[in-house]
Formats: sequence, C-alpha cells, structure tokens
Amino acid sequence: MKKEQSFEAALKELEETVQRLESGQLALDEAVALFERGQELVQLCAGKLERAELQVNQLLPDADGYREESW
Repeated sequence: MKKEQSFEAALKELEETVQRLESGQLALDEAVALFERGQELVQLCAGKLERAELQVNQLLPDADGYREESW
C-alpha cells in the first residue's frame, strides 16, 4: 500500500510543478500531464488543510468557552 504524501512534500512538488509549467519549455503532452498532477496536488493539499482546520476547531473553545463536543 502506498503511503500518502505529506502536506509539506505535496506543496513542494506543487511549487516545482508550477515553476516547470511557467517556464514554457515543455512539450504540450508533458505540460498537460504536469497540469493534471498539479490539480491532484492542489486537491491533496486542500483536503489536508481542511482536515487540520476541523481538528483545530474541535480543540478550540467556542465563544462561551466550551468545546462543541462537551455538550
């Protein structure tokens, strides 16, 4: 089973992918494949950020000083 890429590794790969795409030195097929990979990386990073935000929100008290699950 393949281990899921960390947020930091995915973000680094995404940054490198964007740089390569912006260089304008790629063949069309390679550029399309890189764009598709970039889209996958964006979704991976967004999902990880969303999960992290949910975890943080569960740990933070609401305006009344209580966490939601304490009710």
